[in-house]
Amino acid sequence: MKKIAVIGGDGTGPEVVNEGLKCLKAVAEKIGFKYTTREFDWGGDRYLKTGEVLPSDFAETLKNFDAILLGAIGHPDVKPGILEQGILLSLRRALDQYINLRPVKLYPGVETPLAGKGPEDIDFVVVRENTEGLYVGSGGFLRKGTQGEVAIQESVNTRMGAERCIRFAFDLARKRNKMNKVTLCGKTNVLTYAWDLWERTFHEVGAAEYPDIQRDYAHVDATCMWMVKNPEWFDVIVTDNIFGDIITDLGAVIQGGMGIAAGGNLNPEGVSMYEPIGGSAPKYKGKGVINPLAAISSVQMMFEQFGEIEASDMLEKAIMEVITQKMKSMAAGKMGMSTSEVGDCVVEAIRKM
Repeated sequence: MKKIAVIGGDGTGPEVVNEGLKCLKAVAEKIGFKYTTREFDWGGDRYLKTGEVLPSDFAETLKNFDAILLGAIGHPDVKPGILEQGILLSLRRALDQYINLRPVKLYPGVETPLAGKGPEDIDFVVVRENTEGLYVGSGGFLRKGTQGEVAIQESVNTRMGAERCIRFAFDLARKRNKMNKVTLCGKTNVLTYAWDLWERTFHEVGAAEYPDIQRDYAHVDATCMWMVKNPEWFDVIVTDNIFGDIITDLGAVIQGGMGIAAGGNLNPEGVSMYEPIGGSAPKYKGKGVINPLAAISSVQMMFEQFGEIEASDMLEKAIMEVITQKMKSMAAGKMGMSTSEVGDCVVEAIRKM
């Protein structure tokens, strides 16, 4: 019996999570997967009412679950950074979700802005370090608000943090058995301290433990260029927190947009969290026009990490069937059906299998 915590969050988050849960139930009934869910009201509305971002015991509470399904965090009436730092980054750090896993996969029938590229060209995974780097919040101000103001933002990188992320990437390349290649995305020519550590670790771990996996390196600017020009060159990309944040949004665009892009914040030894990566999209809240497939794909990722491969494959096939046979577009308001109707179509496809 798996215990799943559900955080609908802000904006359209609860709407897309509802469709993910609907599909989770359909797959579970089909294959006999046993689970329970518990909902948490953490997000902007709760913060505005109580002034509390998270309860003090949030980490201990969530450690009793096997996974977390998150809708979105971000409220138009809350200053940017409060919820993102207070909820998203707090959850990642407290639960040591040190891997951000972002598949970049173009499904048949989905339009990509890359001319001449198809599903056979766009199928790679980005492994992003998720708890260190520039996002640790290390730094401060000196003489704030004056002409002599100084702002310092420090990137903190550890051998342990880099090594466990790199090892996960090599293991994933071996598991995918596609190109058996890992590309380190960095900036060794300018960021000489952090990326000296990352590059040394990458080659030491790769040479000693993964002689069957090809090692490659690309500066982050070149990585962006090749993701657009030759995405078929990539199998698994591993990188740090800030570069991973940037290139995964580029990845979402080339795979068809935010409506189809899902992500996982993983602690392979603990509690992982799965989410659509498009944000709360408050302008679409309550209109029933947002694309829920990214949230449904997050459930598919959760099944995969649970080791429920039959369930994961079943849900992915249902998603692909709906994309190719039912939907007009991945864009909000242009799908040819409502948010809930997309979820219904995926459920129908599952039940026919």
